[in-house]
Amino acid sequence: MGRAARRAASGLAGMAGIRVGRAAGNGSVAPRAERAGADPRAERASADARAERAGADARAGAAPAPDAPTGPSQSGPLPVSPPASPPVSPRGTAPQGVPPAAPPGTAPPSDVPRWLRTSAAWSWRLLLLAIVLYVAARVAALLYVVVVPCAGAILLTALLQPLTARLRRAGLRPLAATWCTLLLAIILLAGAVVLVATRVRAEYPNLVTQVKHTTTQIQTWLAGPPFHLRTGNLQKLSDNVVKYLSQHKSLVEGTVVTGGRIAVEILAGVVLMFFVTFFLIKDGDRIWGWLTSRLRTERKRRADLAGDAAWQAVVYYVRGTVAVAAIHSVVMAVTLTIMGAPLVAPLALFMFLAAFVPLVGVLVAGGLAILVVLAAKGWVYAVILLGILVVMNQLEGHLLQPQVVGKMVRLHPLAVILVLAVGGVVAGIAGAVVAVPITAAVTRAARALDDDDHMAGLRGVPSG
Repeated sequence: MGRAARRAASGLAGMAGIRVGRAAGNGSVAPRAERAGADPRAERASADARAERAGADARAGAAPAPDAPTGPSQSGPLPVSPPASPPVSPRGTAPQGVPPAAPPGTAPPSDVPRWLRTSAAWSWRLLLLAIVLYVAARVAALLYVVVVPCAGAILLTALLQPLTARLRRAGLRPLAATWCTLLLAIILLAGAVVLVATRVRAEYPNLVTQVKHTTTQIQTWLAGPPFHLRTGNLQKLSDNVVKYLSQHKSLVEGTVVTGGRIAVEILAGVVLMFFVTFFLIKDGDRIWGWLTSRLRTERKRRADLAGDAAWQAVVYYVRGTVAVAAIHSVVMAVTLTIMGAPLVAPLALFMFLAAFVPLVGVLVAGGLAILVVLAAKGWVYAVILLGILVVMNQLEGHLLQPQVVGKMVRLHPLAVILVLAVGGVVAGIAGAVVAVPITAAVTRAARALDDDDHMAGLRGVPSG
């Protein structure tokens, strides 16, 4: 046993010499001649000490020393050849002719500039998004009879849902609260239509008489200085209009038929809108839960967060728009009544509906009211009405919208104009009506998701 232990100690001494040679020679093994030149007495004493330690451990049944070799014993150390390493330049860099190694996880260098690669990546993504939007717009155009009532139902639900919630808190069951809210909306809409139709039928003859009188005054004014126009030219223009209508009787009949078809489509759309509104008010939460039921937990939480933010934006927008439209309508009705102008109720209702198209709707309704007042009461009253409309528009932009709608749906006027233009080109009047609330909902949802990501980053939790 002592001989075997002595052999093991000699192997350990050889391996220790190899380690020392590598450390001193920068990875190269010391020559055998240098190891042979060491003091044999010191080496023999070290070997005897290690042999005695190994024997004592073996007799005690303990594990071998940490530096004892675990492999088979060798009679002596074997020379180990170090791995070949490339020559290093004096500055510590790779020698000439050897390309530097790229860091792991990086792509090989490319001759295409970085800005061009980024532009190309964004281009195909934007192109794909434009194709998807175009296809969606084409499908919506084909199904406008369904899409437009559904969009109107969403806006009507945003307006009526707070009333339903109050009725439920007052003790009514969900079905009863929904029916009460919907019936109230139908009664108000039907009453407005009946009032407008009655007033138009009653005041139309008076309007025609006033228009004829105003036309005569305009002809007299144009015949005098500084225009000196002949009244016969104006009469000839009126005769040409009558002649055109008589010669194109078939076109007029086709327009009447088309108008009848449009009336049927409007009636069907109104019925569908109230039908969809009923179920959205009654089962809106269940419908949203079904839409997000297939999502994972984290994505469902983020979808609920974005959906709540978007819905709040739509609710605030509809409430604020209804309040602003009501103020415009009341001011228009009071002004026209004081002036003694005809068609007060129809013009006030048209002002109320036109206020749902921001900026543009009020201008169109105000322009029509100015034309009616100009034809019925003269240019003095028309100028007064124009001044009132300008003041009311300024109050809306600087006081009503910020205070009534609030910061929830605040959009820049340029963004509103661009969104209205895109919505009007894509879907006409209906597109212009829903363009702003859709934009407000999308921006509010995106802001809520950004805030959630920011809070998750502060907490150190990765966002879903």
